[in-house]
Amino acid sequence: MTRQRHRPGNQRGVVAVEFGLVLPVLLVLFGGMVELGHAIYQYDALTKSVRNATRYLSEFSPEDPNYPLAAAKCLAVYGNTGCTGTPLIGNLTTSNVVVCDRSSTTAPSCQDLVYANYMVYDATNNGSTGTSVGTINLVSVKISGYQYSPIQAILNFSGLTFGDIKTVMRQVL
Repeated sequence: MTRQRHRPGNQRGVVAVEFGLVLPVLLVLFGGMVELGHAIYQYDALTKSVRNATRYLSEFSPEDPNYPLAAAKCLAVYGNTGCTGTPLIGNLTTSNVVVCDRSSTTAPSCQDLVYANYMVYDATNNGSTGTSVGTINLVSVKISGYQYSPIQAILNFSGLTFGDIKTVMRQVL
């Protein structure tokens, strides 16, 4: 049995070939991580904007003649009540924003919850048993049908639609 001697020159370029084989896989993984982070950022920004719009509307009564419905939709989309500037997230419009309160309970997208005269119970964590302590009115703002806008068109995540993002709060009586 003879032993072969390896010269340093025989292994030249092997690392470059291995790197060339692994690089596409690493780039796809990195691109996927970036897109996932971007999707989480967009979802978080949408959640915060919905919460701000709901908090804004919770201070007003829907029977008020100056009820700021359009201003709340602008707040959810642009971050201000005047609809000025660019949208907080690309592809977001005021048509994606749905407002439900005690005066708009007949809309098809508002029939998932009772918004007027919601019964509140004592000592049972708002269960349906116990002593009734009165009623409250609710308001919700929902972003529905928002399509994710990807950073890269290579991976083609453009067909993804987020589920409804909704916040419900107590409204003034």
